[in-house]
Amino acid sequence: MDDRKKQIRERVLKFDFALAIVSVAIAAFGVLMVYSATKDSMIQQGISQYYYLERQALYVALGVGVMILVATIDYRRISSVAYVMYGGLLLALVGVYIPHIGKTALGAQRWYQLGPFQLQPSEFASIVIIVAMAYYIDSLEGPLNLKSLIQLLIMVGIPMVLIIKQPDIGTGLVVGITGASLLAVDRTPGRYLAVLAIGAVFGVYLIVHLGVLHKFQLARLTSFLNQNKNPFGANGYNLTESKIAIGSGGFWGKGLFQGTQTNLSYVPEQQTDFIFTAVGEQLGFVGSASLIAAFGFVCYRIFRAMRLAKDPLGRLTAAGIFGLFVYSVFQNAGMTVGIMPITGIPLPFMSYGGSAMLTFFAAIGLVLNISMRRSVG
Repeated sequence: MDDRKKQIRERVLKFDFALAIVSVAIAAFGVLMVYSATKDSMIQQGISQYYYLERQALYVALGVGVMILVATIDYRRISSVAYVMYGGLLLALVGVYIPHIGKTALGAQRWYQLGPFQLQPSEFASIVIIVAMAYYIDSLEGPLNLKSLIQLLIMVGIPMVLIIKQPDIGTGLVVGITGASLLAVDRTPGRYLAVLAIGAVFGVYLIVHLGVLHKFQLARLTSFLNQNKNPFGANGYNLTESKIAIGSGGFWGKGLFQGTQTNLSYVPEQQTDFIFTAVGEQLGFVGSASLIAAFGFVCYRIFRAMRLAKDPLGRLTAAGIFGLFVYSVFQNAGMTVGIMPITGIPLPFMSYGGSAMLTFFAAIGLVLNISMRRSVG
């Protein structure tokens, strides 16, 4: 009993309260910004102005519960059911294509309708892939060989294809990049990484030139490369309005709830994909930079957990989560200012939506889990 108490005390002392608190603080700030981005439009539609606020607050509360639950279960036990989780993910991704089971919205087949809520299984793909890949790599004896590398590529490739077919290119890219971050951190020979990099470039070339993507998808992905060609066309409008909103915020911003672009809903999907524009317009450079700094702190703590992990399994899992957060933040914020393609991936803890919220909190729970069980630091 004394050993058990000592073990619990050591884990409490190693608990990364800073990471947990900052993550929850960002999510709470996200609830406020979602409310600010939707309040006026809800009133104009005769709907309660608190519609999105109440739902997002519920998602955050559920997310915090998931984070705590995941943090308390030894990550090695979670990883032991990695293949079961992976199989469940594949079934869920296939299920959205079944008529009367999967739900279609905005031309995409991505959701399950569960009463008043929608479940998007592709949002959970990245965390499941991280756990499954980390478990597989950790079970190998010695460095990766060609056979195991091919098996890993298949493991990542199947859900990627199912997700891109929905179509959801952005989430498919997230899955691919998180998978690559695991391969880059541990035991992968440099020659394999070079081949993968060349193969990725060649794959993009083939996708573009063989017509795998629809024309509207390709135009959306490449519109940021020539932003002055048709700034108010179907593909340039989102970016143009986003840049106007962020630019109009200036250094200090127009003030909370005072954003013209936000209040009049000029920016499409401003509570989801483009929530960063609400921050930029209302709170200006200071608010935007502060939010990015908070994300930077979260990423630093994830990197720290990766560096101090007691075993390769923990290190690999944390590496995948580090890649997930870094790419998600850079891609989402970058697309709103025109330095990255518009792919529609959520900003962690900020964008409206339950599936993404639960995924990011589960990821933080895993990092807290790994950090608590570190053997040094």
